[in-house]
Amino acid sequence: MAPGLRRLGPLLSTAPEYADIVRVLQVLDGVPSPYGHEAAAAVRLASWCTARWPWLDWDVQRYGKGGANLQAGDPRGVLLYSHLDTSLSGDPSEDRPITARADAPPPLKVTASEAEGFGLGVARAPAAAALIGFVSAASRGIPARLLLAGSGTHRSTLHGPGGRPRRTGLDHYLATAPRPPAAIVAKGGPPTILWEEPGALYLRLRVAGRHGAVLARESADPPGGVIAHAAPVIEAVERWRAAYVAAGQAPGTQVGAAAGIGSLTAGRPDKPDLFPALLEAGIYVVTVPGADPQAIADALRHDVETACANGPLATCTVEVDVDEIHPAAATAADAPIVRAARAAWQTEFGASPPPITGWTGSTDGVVLRAHGIDTVRLGPASRPSPEDPRCDVLDVASLAAYARLYARLLS
Repeated sequence: MAPGLRRLGPLLSTAPEYADIVRVLQVLDGVPSPYGHEAAAAVRLASWCTARWPWLDWDVQRYGKGGANLQAGDPRGVLLYSHLDTSLSGDPSEDRPITARADAPPPLKVTASEAEGFGLGVARAPAAAALIGFVSAASRGIPARLLLAGSGTHRSTLHGPGGRPRRTGLDHYLATAPRPPAAIVAKGGPPTILWEEPGALYLRLRVAGRHGAVLARESADPPGGVIAHAAPVIEAVERWRAAYVAAGQAPGTQVGAAAGIGSLTAGRPDKPDLFPALLEAGIYVVTVPGADPQAIADALRHDVETACANGPLATCTVEVDVDEIHPAAATAADAPIVRAARAAWQTEFGASPPPITGWTGSTDGVVLRAHGIDTVRLGPASRPSPEDPRCDVLDVASLAAYARLYARLLS
């Protein structure tokens, strides 16, 4: 909880932002908004907002087969950005490889002090606070712009048809709208202001031998297939990961490095009588300023090849493919939007934003900075539900505080 938030608890029931924030969360909870398929959620939220604030023009901007942005306000004003899509899809059949759950996520639950539900951390709760903050600013005649975009979570292009589209919702918006003078990313994170963000890339590690049949173990190369000898590959990746993180810190900046295996695949579940020839690992890498994606991939390939050189995988080939989402990017610490964010934070919380180092969360702030737009990121922190880790818990007092902070910063 950010400094000063605890004093807000007794005032929740009378906070003017409370009811509208909760209602926005309820509207969003009623419609799935998986990556690239946010149109239904955007239309429903636009309809509700039009009924609630008819003096504002709520526009749904569609793109692709099912993607959509919700936008409102003056496109020449400061941009307040968040996104509609959730990290998990909410479909148990699609999410089960990650969650190991076959049941549907529970509905939103709101008490006098907390909101608990699916997709709140990424990113429905910050989006709700941003929407209410925008309405507050717009009602005072401030020429602000709200964008709740589709396709705001990372996806790789290396792994089949569900991969990242050629353009995200933010990319589509920036291609068709005037460039804003500055931007605010409303996304959950640390209790402070970020003006620097790390980059992100995906790696695909492929170890290939020769396929065979389970009934004839020696028919595969290596005997028993690549799955039976996956341990040294995973151990090599973990050693590389530890070395990469240790060497990849960026002193004097807000950001840090991270990496890890997020997927491991081989063979076909409906045909396990065959030994597959291919073992494939999907790896997510958080990068610091100056990182060379190809050099990172080459180091990983070298470490895996070395680990396999004298064992049963010695005859296998090792390849690493690179899919860079965006490099690390920063806004100057003395840029007007950063100074304004510090002042707004001080006013809202009664203290300066705490310093931070080693932050490893990358968002579309790097996209905005790549377009030359000075950007800050700030938003309410969530925590996993103790009852269902697919759900997030947030203090509604924190959401109300950030709504006020966004409104103040837009001015």
